[in-house]
Amino acid sequence: MFPQQLDDNRAFDIACAMLEGFNRHYQRFREASADARTRFERSDWHGQHEAQRERLAFFPRRVEETVERLRRDFHAGALPMAVWQQVKLHYIGLLTGHRQPELAETFFNSVTTKILHRDYFHNDFIFVRPAVSTEYIENDEPQVRPSFRAWYPSRETLREALAQLVGSFGLQGRWADLERDLDDVHAETEAAIGPDRLRTNFQIQALSSLFFRNKGAYVVGRIINGYNDLPFALPILKDEQDRLGIDAALFGEDDLQRLFSFARADFMVDMEVPSAFVQFLRALMPRKPRSELYSQLGLHKQGKTLFYRDFQFHLRHSSDRFRIAPGIKGMVMLVFDLPSYPYVFKVIKDRFPAQKDTTREQVKGKYLLVKQHDRVGRMADTLEFSNVAFPRARFSEALIEEIRREAPSQLEISDRDGDGQEEVILKHVYIERRMVPLNIYLQEATPEQLEHAVIEYGQAIKDLVAANIFPGDMLWKNFGVVRNNKVVFYDYDEIEYITDCNFRRVPVPRNEEDEMSGEIWYSVGPKDVFPETFGPFLLGHPGVREAFMRHHADLLDAAFWQAHQARIRAGHVHDVFPYDPERRFLHRRRPVEPAVPPSPPVPTE
Repeated sequence: MFPQQLDDNRAFDIACAMLEGFNRHYQRFREASADARTRFERSDWHGQHEAQRERLAFFPRRVEETVERLRRDFHAGALPMAVWQQVKLHYIGLLTGHRQPELAETFFNSVTTKILHRDYFHNDFIFVRPAVSTEYIENDEPQVRPSFRAWYPSRETLREALAQLVGSFGLQGRWADLERDLDDVHAETEAAIGPDRLRTNFQIQALSSLFFRNKGAYVVGRIINGYNDLPFALPILKDEQDRLGIDAALFGEDDLQRLFSFARADFMVDMEVPSAFVQFLRALMPRKPRSELYSQLGLHKQGKTLFYRDFQFHLRHSSDRFRIAPGIKGMVMLVFDLPSYPYVFKVIKDRFPAQKDTTREQVKGKYLLVKQHDRVGRMADTLEFSNVAFPRARFSEALIEEIRREAPSQLEISDRDGDGQEEVILKHVYIERRMVPLNIYLQEATPEQLEHAVIEYGQAIKDLVAANIFPGDMLWKNFGVVRNNKVVFYDYDEIEYITDCNFRRVPVPRNEEDEMSGEIWYSVGPKDVFPETFGPFLLGHPGVREAFMRHHADLLDAAFWQAHQARIRAGHVHDVFPYDPERRFLHRRRPVEPAVPPSPPVPTE
């Protein structure tokens, strides 16, 4: 056999091994996502949280396994570059008819870049852009379950269609009062549609898998009437008697945007063709980037891939320069941004002030904790990148000097292509949605805006407490304001679990000298927290203090924190709703003695 034929055979075997690695990954991913249904039916909330955390590790584990196999069986690190070019071509051929080609391409990139030096991170060896289309995969695979179902009711049969829709998921368990729930959903749907005539194409479409997160299962779909598309979601929860119930009916893009917020944990959804789900969701939320939708479906690596492609596209079509981000500089993170781009870039500094008793690895651990935790709509998601290359010409001199001064170990400037175009390479970067820092927002706020922001700030802390998170540094500058004036926390280097903290009251002074002393005269442990001391740091502004004490004075009382700590330690999982609690049906119902629950409707195809 000729050497060229040997290389081609080896390249084909490598491509097959890489695709086998991806297929193992996605099979495990689907199994974990499908098991979310069983955990929901069993009310296994702690198991649901643990499964979400574990699923984050699936992708890197399969990548490492595949890299190890290629090095062991094919001596991949020593192969000529011509072989790698053939590997990519064979891999493209193997993806013909594949149901997750875009994810498989990203897996290929992750494996390849761990084996090859970064000088080879270009189009000859990786998928800089997609090579296989994800359009209409379901059309080519008749045995694949359609990503969504459709019903075509009249006004008279609308409630019946809604019953068939809910029944089509076949959830196991006892309903508290399904007929009452369907009456409420029907009334809300009629109100959302309005008095307009139902057009010839009137239909209800719903994605064929439920979306599971925390203690909820969500039906996601849309109502089509003429030229109008109305997104909707139906949250299904369990009550205190472990009975199923539809909790609310959410309509419109804004409601769906909140449900799929970047500040919330991702969903567990069983998807054979994930691109079809993303396409459907993008029709409901056209303003939301595809990268965020993939991440919200638990496909974080694909989300990062699409984010980076979008970022490169933006750089290509813009000319402004990166700069030091406005606002108060942090002691741990160096933050910069591109004014025309809605994200900030955060680099861990090489040295921290004495009051910051932490290390680079500890800071990375805090960000990983947030990634693995339920963010309850109050902690921004971050994208973590290594060896990110930026055009040197797009960096201001002030920013370059700031990086050299604060994080020199993370900076490299090179002309790796030898074309005279220097690049800034940052070895480790977090990328996060840009927000208006709350301290800046308060300076410019009207009295009404100020009160709303203070209410939101306190509620953000209480939502974090419900999720077992103590923010640590609660200064206004560590919180940001996003769409709909919602307040989100984004500085994670001092966060702790509530259950790891020791919330104390300041001891009574022993004598007059203690009372007059400017120094702390009582012992303080490393995890001790004194909530009553928050006030002097947070409430200097009279308007802020008045609003805070009116709505959130309990945050200054150690008893508030201790009570939540005790409930969490007892195993209680708090409810934090991704919609206004006033939208819940139970707020509109008179309490009644529950009747014998009816059987769910028969599922329909």
